[in-house]
Amino acid sequence: MAGRKNLSIMAIQELHIKNMVCDRCVRAVRQELERQGYVVRHIELGRAAVEGTLIELAVLEEGLAALGFELLTDRNARTVNQIKSLIIDLIQSGQIAKLNITLSDYLSQQLGKDYAHLSHIFSTTEHITIERFWIMQRVERAKELLSYRELSISEIATQLGYSSLSYLSNQFKQVTGLTPATYRDLNAPDRNPLDWI
Repeated sequence: MAGRKNLSIMAIQELHIKNMVCDRCVRAVRQELERQGYVVRHIELGRAAVEGTLIELAVLEEGLAALGFELLTDRNARTVNQIKSLIIDLIQSGQIAKLNITLSDYLSQQLGKDYAHLSHIFSTTEHITIERFWIMQRVERAKELLSYRELSISEIATQLGYSSLSYLSNQFKQVTGLTPATYRDLNAPDRNPLDWI
């Protein structure tokens, strides 16, 4: 058996990571995984597919925590994180206006699960409904777009998939206590990081 090489099989594992809400988060998580010796095969908001043996799970969790992220091991927590990531990505990408189906159908299709099941898990874990999270994320994005002063409020409403300017204004006022125009005139105070919502 001389010359026989020792072969080790490296499996690709999917990790679910909480608090990844932007492209910078993706880059930071990628750097941490690579720093710890993992080969990153794919990474997106909330998930990373890595090749390598999870040598020290505690070390990986500690490294991610130092950057403000959390490795999710609970199935329900992973599902909630996937829902949040899909919603945030949909809003940030500007693809809402092109969405031809309801949010509930979109989430069901993307996750391959019944919406009632997803809604129950989300509400039980987060203590708010998916719909409320969706509204809060859209309003935060509207705040961001208002602060740039590049688009009209009507254009922002369209980009965020609102059927009318008054619909955006009503939801915006319910969440912030201000109309979009008043918010813009006050120079965009009080924005919240997406992972705090």
